[in-house]
Amino acid sequence: MSDTAAAVVRAYYDALRQGEPLPPYFLADESTAKFGIGEAAFGYEAVADALESQTETTTDWTIESRRLSVAEDGEYATFADEVTMAWTDLEAGVDRRFDTRWSGTLVRREAVGSDDGVDSSDAGGANGDDAPAWLFRTMHVSTADEL
Repeated sequence: MSDTAAAVVRAYYDALRQGEPLPPYFLADESTAKFGIGEAAFGYEAVADALESQTETTTDWTIESRRLSVAEDGEYATFADEVTMAWTDLEAGVDRRFDTRWSGTLVRREAVGSDDGVDSSDAGGANGDDAPAWLFRTMHVSTADEL
């Protein structure tokens, strides 16, 4: 995997499409937060639990990125995108589709544990050697569609 933040965002989209584990893309820290179109999770453990549940209860993901914009600034990066996403909800037995807006922040993995303000107290095992070069600290997915 490339070491750019943009490549990590694209790899996350690919992992979502393929039903692969998503928690490894997130910083293992209490400051991590993820807002979805119908839920919010605060802290790495809550984010990981929500993503694992999502993977277990959904299938056939389509992710169409239209305007990915990524800016790297030292140990941090921001991203924004317009994404059409669709999936099958296995619990409800229905297909879902939304035009969404994504944004968030990433931290360079090498910064975890350094003196740059990143609290790595929980980063030990969750963000090991197999983790991407950049990790999401925050992610926000919203839609203007009726839920």
